[in-house]
Amino acid sequence: MNILRYGIPNSFTAASLLLGLGSIVTGVLGDLELAGWMIVWCGLLDVMDGLAARLLKATSNFGAEFDSMADLVAFGVAPGMLVLQAGMQLGGIHMGSYSFAVLLLAIGVFVLAGASRLARFNLSTGTPGTGWFSGIPITVAGGGLISTAVILLVRYPDIASAMPLHLYLPIILFVFAIGMVSSVRFPKFKIRKSKFINAFQGFNFIASYYFGITRSYPEFLFFMGLFLLISGIIAGRITRYEDTAPP
Repeated sequence: MNILRYGIPNSFTAASLLLGLGSIVTGVLGDLELAGWMIVWCGLLDVMDGLAARLLKATSNFGAEFDSMADLVAFGVAPGMLVLQAGMQLGGIHMGSYSFAVLLLAIGVFVLAGASRLARFNLSTGTPGTGWFSGIPITVAGGGLISTAVILLVRYPDIASAMPLHLYLPIILFVFAIGMVSSVRFPKFKIRKSKFINAFQGFNFIASYYFGITRSYPEFLFFMGLFLLISGIIAGRITRYEDTAPP
């Protein structure tokens, strides 16, 4: 029974890791939109992983470490490779050029920042939980925004061709890298005192799964992710600091 109980959340984690690997391969083969959706699916599985572990009371040190490894692949390495392919296929960045070197540097910094963010989070495992993260979660940066942004660039090639992606892509990666290793307070997804906030979270949860599974309306996923990022940072700035979780 224990094997089954712990195996269920770990199966979600394993599926997320494999989908992240699949996204890398799919992007290299040229299907950037599908590669982006695979990262979105990793995000959906990551939620199911944590939910199953809590409901089954199957949290463990192994599960926490396994989850971090999967997150690094799914929301760190896979988005980095997706951005690299987007830069080459959509942004006209050529291998060996100065722009290519800058983009590679930005990807490396992004992945290293994500790994540091995950390691820092694991150090706080077992401490009393609060309603806040310290630093922007890698799932928000890599899973919620970068993947959907690339999907939109593929779906709207006229907009993509009009944008200086050789500048924008590295800047976005550097900004997210700084956000992940910063001490910015960012709200966790949890039950709140406000019924309005709980209703909004519930709607966003259901809509994200529906649009993610059906591969529809990436516009909603991107702009909702952007709204949650900005509003979360603002909320972290204006609320009391004594409720902040350990880094």
